[in-house]
Amino acid sequence: MWSHLERGSSPVDWCESNYSISPVIAEFVNTISNILFFLFPPVLIHLFQEYARFFNPAINVLWVLLMVVGISSAYFHATLSLVGQLLDELAILWVFMAAFAMFLPKRHFPRFLGGNRRVLAFYSSVFSVVSTGFLVMHPKANAFALMMLAFPAIGFLCKELNRVKCARVYRLGLRCVAVCCLAIFSWIIDRMFCDAWLSIDFPYMHGVWHILIFIASYTALVLFAYFNVSEERPEQKPELRYWPRNDFELGIPYITIKHPCKKDKHLAI
Repeated sequence: MWSHLERGSSPVDWCESNYSISPVIAEFVNTISNILFFLFPPVLIHLFQEYARFFNPAINVLWVLLMVVGISSAYFHATLSLVGQLLDELAILWVFMAAFAMFLPKRHFPRFLGGNRRVLAFYSSVFSVVSTGFLVMHPKANAFALMMLAFPAIGFLCKELNRVKCARVYRLGLRCVAVCCLAIFSWIIDRMFCDAWLSIDFPYMHGVWHILIFIASYTALVLFAYFNVSEERPEQKPELRYWPRNDFELGIPYITIKHPCKKDKHLAI
């Protein structure tokens, strides 16, 4: 067991040369490129106060889980330990499943759920626990298996965007999909063309992936938060806004409630 905590015990090693910048951090750029996972979630928790108060306080669980992903990823790339790898991958899995349980539209619920989101959350938790066991048993394939989750997520986002009437939300959705595709491209070329990046002394595309995938991930969560209110409580009139300036669409997006009212206990997880 203790051997799995040792540096370099993970079977996964990315393109960046180990200990080339710092004698104590294995992949320096891949480690510090997780900085957005630490900086943005506290801001998002603050910006989503109204959403959490009047619609679903569980939204803050997602922001905290993003921080857990950042911590786990930084630990993994700093040590390249098997435990770090598993923590990183499991955190990503749980973000996916938490978002699925929170945002899946009720029109897609199987009949046996009876329209109850808490029951969906229970089954999602069971699935996550079982999947956790498989991830632990097959660590070499985990990165590719988790990457496969991105494609149905992108497809589902595009499907929801086709239902949107707000041009501002639609534009954010297009940017989100574009950034997500760039992130996946960065992940693939770091993995498959490492020698080419080493030849030009820039083996840092996995660090670029960290930055882009965070932007895509939190933006997708903002969008699904908007879709969720629009479908389940349309009378609350959700509005997409940007911080620090609402007229600057490259700022941090968040959702406000134009007509707040007491939240329905059956909606929240």
